[in-house]
Parts: sequence; C-alpha cells; structure tokens
Amino acid sequence: MAKQYQQRDKYYKKAKKDGFVARSVYKLEELDARHQLLRKNDKVIDFGCAPGSWLQYIGSVIGEDGFVLGYDLVQPRVSIPNAKVVVTDIHELTPEKVRIDSGDPDFQVQVVLSDMAPKTTGIRDADQARSIGLVEHALYLCEDILVLEGIFAAKVFQGRGLDEFIQQLRKTFKKVKTIRPKATRQGSREAFIIAQGR
Repeated sequence: MAKQYQQRDKYYKKAKKDGFVARSVYKLEELDARHQLLRKNDKVIDFGCAPGSWLQYIGSVIGEDGFVLGYDLVQPRVSIPNAKVVVTDIHELTPEKVRIDSGDPDFQVQVVLSDMAPKTTGIRDADQARSIGLVEHALYLCEDILVLEGIFAAKVFQGRGLDEFIQQLRKTFKKVKTIRPKATRQGSREAFIIAQGR
C-alpha cells in the first residue's frame, strides 16, 4: 500500500524521471532556489545524507572544486565524486572527529544541511524532543566549523520545543525562518529552519 502511495506522488515520479534516488531532493531544491543556500565551490556538511538525493543535488551545484561531507546511519545509494560519506551515529561525533573525517585540520564550511529525522515512536512529544535533539547536536558539531556568515538549514518537526530552538538560533544568526516546502507530504509535521548570517 505504501509503495502504491509513493508511486502516485508526483515528486516520487519526478525523482525517478530526473535520476534522483529520492523525492526529498525537491525540498532542498526549493529551499536553495528561495534562499540561495549553495554556491559553486562551497564546502558543505550534509547530515542525514542517505539515500543520497541531497548529495546528488549538492554535488551538481558546488561543482568539482566544491566538497560535501555526508553523515548517516546507513550508506547512501549513490556515489558522488566531490563527496565523502561517513557511516556513523551523529551522537558519536565531535567537532574534532568531523575535522578528522574531512581530512583537513582547519576544515570550515559555508553551509551545514540536515535532513535527519528520528525513528518515530508515534508518541508525538517524544518524537518531537528527539527531532530537536538531533538538530541541536548538528548545530553543536558545527559551531567552530561553520564560517562567519555561513548557513545552517535543518529539518525539524513542528511542535513543543521548536520555538525555544528558534530563539536559540536567533542569538547566533542574523536571519532565521521556518519553511514548509511544497514537496512535503500532506499531513507531515516536518518543516525546515533556515538560519543565515552566522
């Protein structure tokens, strides 16, 4: 039933046609079109990079002289020339480990992206707390790695704790917005926070 539902989804069909491994690419494409997140030659971190459609999109925008470091619990289904992927639990990462993974002790990035989501339990408040926890940890990992004026964009679940997290971001970034891309499934509580101008 779920598979039939996906096949009826226009973004699922479009991803197949365009050669992307997942429909979620169109969320990033819209966020990038509206807020100019990515530029040629950028260095980028992509948390929650599997199955790989975001890596495909990022790689095409930043070009061969850009670099993307991806993290996920599972290996993506694609291989990108200008990307390195590390399979690990984000909670086991430290800023030092991110630099080691990059191969550059002075590693800095222009953009940090997160499409991470917790394994949902169906208990709304618990899922919400875990979602915020993931994004907070992603932000912590990049505090010294994200350049001044850099961009942090992350998926969150709308609900308890989100307003407090947005206030936390506003202490560090000049502009913070919450956006629900058109490709978001109907009934989903997910949205994206765009924080610009660190």
